[in-house]
Amino acid sequence: MIQAILLFSLGSFIGHVLPRFPVLLLSRGRGFNVHFPPHPDPVPLGPHLNQRVLHLRTFYWLGLIVALIPLGVGFASVRWGNSAFGFGLWLSSGWLVLNRLQALIGGQKPPWTRAMAEQLQVVMDGTKGSLACCSWPAPAWGMTRVRCGNCSKVLHKAARPDLGRKRSDGRIVGMLRLLVSDGYPMIHPIEEE
Repeated sequence: MIQAILLFSLGSFIGHVLPRFPVLLLSRGRGFNVHFPPHPDPVPLGPHLNQRVLHLRTFYWLGLIVALIPLGVGFASVRWGNSAFGFGLWLSSGWLVLNRLQALIGGQKPPWTRAMAEQLQVVMDGTKGSLACCSWPAPAWGMTRVRCGNCSKVLHKAARPDLGRKRSDGRIVGMLRLLVSDGYPMIHPIEEE
């Protein structure tokens, strides 16, 4: 019984982590983070940030394709191998597929969207010309808001999802945090009256 529980847990863990590999590994590379300040500093708005949001959006949906591997191995393992391990793989990766597909019909939106990148571009464009908040606007995305770095005016209220930067608390804790949050922001802005 203990062996079956351990194999089921191992299969569930692999089925949970493997489809998230694109977000976990590709966005954490050294060359992928040269244009961003270290975590947790605010990220300046610009084309590199928009590109990062769109890359993470692609990696998020790429997880659906990667999930086919543990689904297939899990099915084969249930059919011809160890059923506890296979069921763990199949259940965990199947849950991810259902979770991602439900975002297409309703429910919680993905942590990175095209609309998010477009909104950041609109905010950045709003800091130019006669609509600028100050003489030298420097919009940056903090944990819960986009603020001007010079005059501290709030330009947009939006919690910042995980952007794939190396975290100050280390690689292992950063990956665990990403596995738990699935990229969604850990905090949300408090509405002020």
